[in-house]
Amino acid sequence: MRIGITVGAETLDGFVDQVKRAEADGFAFVSAANIFGHDAVGALTVAGRETERIELATGVVPTQPRHPTALAQQALTAQAACKGRFTLGIGLSHQIVIETMFGLSYAKPAKQMEEYLQVLVPLLQGKPASHQGEIYRVNAGLQVPDGTPVPTLVAALGPRMLEIAGRLADGTATWMTGQATLANHIVPSITRAAAAAGRPQPRIVAALPVAVTNDADAARKIANDTFQMYGALPSYRAMLDREGAAGPGDVALVGDEATVRAGFAALRDAGVTDFAASPYSADEGALDRTREFLLSEF
Repeated sequence: MRIGITVGAETLDGFVDQVKRAEADGFAFVSAANIFGHDAVGALTVAGRETERIELATGVVPTQPRHPTALAQQALTAQAACKGRFTLGIGLSHQIVIETMFGLSYAKPAKQMEEYLQVLVPLLQGKPASHQGEIYRVNAGLQVPDGTPVPTLVAALGPRMLEIAGRLADGTATWMTGQATLANHIVPSITRAAAAAGRPQPRIVAALPVAVTNDADAARKIANDTFQMYGALPSYRAMLDREGAAGPGDVALVGDEATVRAGFAALRDAGVTDFAASPYSADEGALDRTREFLLSEF
């Protein structure tokens, strides 16, 4: 299981510094969220020019606000800057964001993602896209000679989305999804879909909060407070319910080094191929202790 780390900063310079530090420390990849700050693809494009080895992934870019042709063009440009180290993670976001904030339709999310990928993936592979669907009607090609093919991950949690991701993408990227749910639902569902489509074994990139600390109870409470909104969003709430978790703190990896190491082993056994650690401040010194632990696990 490859170990990466989530990155994000108030300034672009700070963001790039985090990516450079992650590369120097030896992390396999960084994952950058695309929420309401820097554009993740753009920020990783800049970081790609200042790094040499580390994989740079978005985790994840909402699809509805960007036409698949526009996102493909942006991703291929990022791939040129990253010299083949860029991975595009995409997702549906949430109804409250797409409808209430952006004023767009969230009526058929799975259908939108299926058609989006049918346009996006050929373009990311350097091929023209020809698709006449209910949502997208596209006949277009791109010419980005130095933009080599871009791997695509889909934030898929429900059965329909996992089937689409397995059939059309290279894997999934999950957040706030526990070990048992990964083992019993996420991994087998997407793996079956990929096999049925004749595709390779999919990547399973799982992201969770992590805190190495001697006070696990306090760390879980802090996780519940820090990540409270994720316990209320329907897609994550469904995964927490499936796990039997009351809140984010119940799926966070917290405890001393031996406890968190056992959590890593459980994720590996569940079929997780890549773990995106999201360290948080559970107590004084926890961030440094957590990072030191992560570096020891490579």
